[in-house]
Amino acid sequence: MATTTATREVLINLRARHKQRDLIDRAAEAQGKNRSEFMLQAACEKAQEVLLDRTFFALDKKSYEHFLRLLNAPVKPNAGLKKLLASSAPWEH
Repeated sequence: MATTTATREVLINLRARHKQRDLIDRAAEAQGKNRSEFMLQAACEKAQEVLLDRTFFALDKKSYEHFLRLLNAPVKPNAGLKKLLASSAPWEH
């Protein structure tokens, strides 16, 4: 996730124990970030993970079997796939 120089618009407050704050500060320092930058990045990464894990779709048996065959089929290299794999995820911009 890239940090931006744009002005932030909202304030998020939370309370933590001293040990938690100290742990966060050490990790932020290890990455060359301040506490707010570190916490915001970590929270956004976790939020994205949670939302991606909640994607659901349903298929009938025939469609599901076709879907599994497609998933298990070897990937044939192509320009579109190379471009996709070289690009960054939308939430990394």
